[in-house]
Amino acid sequence: MKWYLKVLRQYADFGSRAGRTEFWMFILFNIIFSLIANALDYVFGTVYVFAGIYGLAMLIPGLAVSVRRLHDVNKSGWMILVSLIPFIGIIWLLVLMIMEGTPGENRFGPQPDEVLVVA
Repeated sequence: MKWYLKVLRQYADFGSRAGRTEFWMFILFNIIFSLIANALDYVFGTVYVFAGIYGLAMLIPGLAVSVRRLHDVNKSGWMILVSLIPFIGIIWLLVLMIMEGTPGENRFGPQPDEVLVVA
């Protein structure tokens, strides 16, 4: 949960790097909360009200952490557009998100700490 909150605190930071743990923990909690929002829509009989609001709220943080993850593997954030290529683009983007980050400093900044330090 700390990783999810860390991403939300950096909701519009497109310039630094995000490690694998930060990215995948955000994805995990995002899926869980999306399922909860969909369940609320089902219970209250609404059509994508809770899920839509949650999805819109997570659009910018999700893009930001994805761009930062690409920066960690020393790729430009614009590489996210490769996902627009049907089938192959999504697979290539998934491979990039799974790859280990560049050790040490790269052109996007210092290596992200995989251990969360809460101040």
